[in-house]
Amino acid sequence: MNARQHSSGRSARWRGMAELIVRQGSASVTELAESFGVSVMTVHRDLDELERQGMVRKVRGGVTAQASNVWESNIAYRLQAHAAEKDAIARVVAGLIEPGSSVMLDDSTTALAVARRLVQMAPLTVVTNFLEAIRLLSGAPDIRLIALGGEYHATHDSFLGLGCVDATQAVSTDVVVVSTSAISEQYAFHQEQEIVLVKRAMLRSGARRILAVDGSKLARVALHRVAALDEFDVVVVDSNAPAEMLQRLRDHHRHVEVAQM
Repeated sequence: MNARQHSSGRSARWRGMAELIVRQGSASVTELAESFGVSVMTVHRDLDELERQGMVRKVRGGVTAQASNVWESNIAYRLQAHAAEKDAIARVVAGLIEPGSSVMLDDSTTALAVARRLVQMAPLTVVTNFLEAIRLLSGAPDIRLIALGGEYHATHDSFLGLGCVDATQAVSTDVVVVSTSAISEQYAFHQEQEIVLVKRAMLRSGARRILAVDGSKLARVALHRVAALDEFDVVVVDSNAPAEMLQRLRDHHRHVEVAQM
């Protein structure tokens, strides 16, 4: 096997490993070695590269694509996780948006589900830093699209950093829709500082603030506080969330909308 073939085979193995881990959520080193017919040492080297690319996170004895309180999962994993719940939430959020208004969307996959519904609600002005949402809306008739620039981050498929914060602060919208990785009874949290800074800027730029989170985010915390829950006008969550957690959320927030599955 020449060097080009070796490199091609290694790249294909990396893609296959990433797809398997994203699909399952996690995998052991032994499982990967058996699945791809390579040694444990080769798997460790492959996982080092996938971790460097931001695709996965190595843990004791294996690897995961799932988030922790200090690390957000890759966009590929988030796009497939809790898809039905996010679609139900998006249906409720879209009902809170008036045609002709301006809407800011963050780079969450929940906000992307909202963007899919906005296509049918034109005319609208949509502002976002999420490249996937920009692709989705760029050809939509009667959607005025404003893309927030900054430094591109492949792990999130979005634009972040000071450039994005500055661009966000230069506009003001009727509604802002954000999601976060975790919410407690009082606060919304996210793992990564750069994303927190953009979300905070977005919240300052919206007249009405909507927090859209699926039930898996409830009663959790992450490294950084994004905002207190009472800074949001509405919190939208899906009905698959545990009843006890929903009640605790209602006890601490004046306006909670539950999206029926």
